[in-house]
Amino acid sequence: MIIRAACAGDAAGICALWNPLIKDTATTFTTAPKTEAQITADISAREGAFFVAAQGDTVLGFATYFAFRSGPGYARTKEHSINLAPQARGSGAGRALMSALELHAKCENIHSLWAGISSENPAGVIFHERIGFKHIARLPEVGFKFDRWMNLILMQKILR
Repeated sequence: MIIRAACAGDAAGICALWNPLIKDTATTFTTAPKTEAQITADISAREGAFFVAAQGDTVLGFATYFAFRSGPGYARTKEHSINLAPQARGSGAGRALMSALELHAKCENIHSLWAGISSENPAGVIFHERIGFKHIARLPEVGFKFDRWMNLILMQKILR
């Protein structure tokens, strides 16, 4: 397995990994499947802030960051997303992806990264705790999926 910057050729693999999570789980509140065109545009727009864990031609996971909120006062604060294929969980791929993402963020003078984690994803909370993220808030009933309201857990890691 290698960690590298994502490229347009990874879009199909990212969709294949992400869309089942969107369709079948509450780890994301997103309900619309991602398209290859959307992923390709995100990779291009994020200027290197998009990484994949790959084994050969297979994408095992990805991590990326993006604007936390609009406006210049938030420019050094980013929110991130990380997702792994089931076979990559527990392999160190998540830590490796986050290490690459955090290094990139530091080089871009980013002060902090935020994680918005569904309360129905306790493994995601534990993962973020283990890599140094701190609990900041629990927002009750802000996500709606599968005909029910879900809580969002906000976690933050100060990078500088």
